[in-house]
Amino acid sequence: MDPASHPTSRPAPHPARWWHRLDDGRLQCDLCPRDCKLAEGQRGACFVRQNLGGGMVLTTYGRSSGFCVDPIEKKPLNHFLPGSRVLSFGTAGCNLMCKFCQNWDISKARDMDRLTDQASPEAIARAAAEAECRSVAFTYNDPVIFAEYAMDVADACHERGLRTVAVTAGHMHAEPRRAFYAKMDAANVDLKAFTEGFYARLSVAHLQPVLDTLLYLHHETEVWMEITTLLIPGQNDSSEELAALSTWIARELGPDMPLHFTAFHPDYKMTDLPRTPASTLTRAREIALAAGLHYVYTGNVHDAAGGTTHCSGCQAPLIVRDWYRIERNRLASDGRCPDCGTLIPGHFEADPRPFGPRRIPLAIQDF
Repeated sequence: MDPASHPTSRPAPHPARWWHRLDDGRLQCDLCPRDCKLAEGQRGACFVRQNLGGGMVLTTYGRSSGFCVDPIEKKPLNHFLPGSRVLSFGTAGCNLMCKFCQNWDISKARDMDRLTDQASPEAIARAAAEAECRSVAFTYNDPVIFAEYAMDVADACHERGLRTVAVTAGHMHAEPRRAFYAKMDAANVDLKAFTEGFYARLSVAHLQPVLDTLLYLHHETEVWMEITTLLIPGQNDSSEELAALSTWIARELGPDMPLHFTAFHPDYKMTDLPRTPASTLTRAREIALAAGLHYVYTGNVHDAAGGTTHCSGCQAPLIVRDWYRIERNRLASDGRCPDCGTLIPGHFEADPRPFGPRRIPLAIQDF
């Protein structure tokens, strides 16, 4: 039976947090810097938060675009339970408007009937445990816009001893940021570029709120964090911008902050640009290492050196990766290099059982 064809089977709209009523009767959403002001029935720019009956609701609570079991390296996270399996899911919509979106069919979705997987937080946590996942990731579209759902799933996961991962652009206000990340164990934050012009022109957003999220996570929480920058030819890949970005991370977040440079492929509204050459990623990695960062990775290209975790002390290869496959892992749970004793920052486990590069779709239905 297709739940989309039976409206009574859908979860009801869920009361949303972080909004206030304006003098003119409209509701202002206080979740992200867009500050959408909504009349009755209107939806925000993310399309999933709506003024309904004089209150703000989340229309996608309990509804997903699909569930998959992935290797944690696909998030990408290289220092958080390497080789483990993670249950990944998203919903629909996004609070950014990136013209280069690589998941645009999900993040730009306006047809809620596409969200045919419906699951309670408890069902998701149970399915993750049964699939031998070590964590659950909120990904594919930005979990900021379905924060209430993600936070409830996180509570259910923690009751079962599972970790939680947010894959996000980090574009949110301070109050919801505190509440949201109090429920998260790890995050990969997408730092799309290092200029306000890029954010304004290609994402219709702002750089500073993202930098604020990075600073908050590093200095005020225990959330494990890694950063990803998608390099787009001619847009954010100049040596000057890469040096500025890397220098800021090293200075403000420290040299041990893992940074991933990933390759763009033509998609959505930017199909006229070429794919990012592997040489661009190699150059970016060299610039970041020269700026003082210890752990710089490349993604979406085959690059053994750029996928391997090296000791920052003696440069010995410690976790050797081939795409998403771990060929060798010499790190014990204490995270120390077996050759020189240097402590590698991250969350590591004794005797990890690498999941490999598989991607396994999972069906979860319980509403």
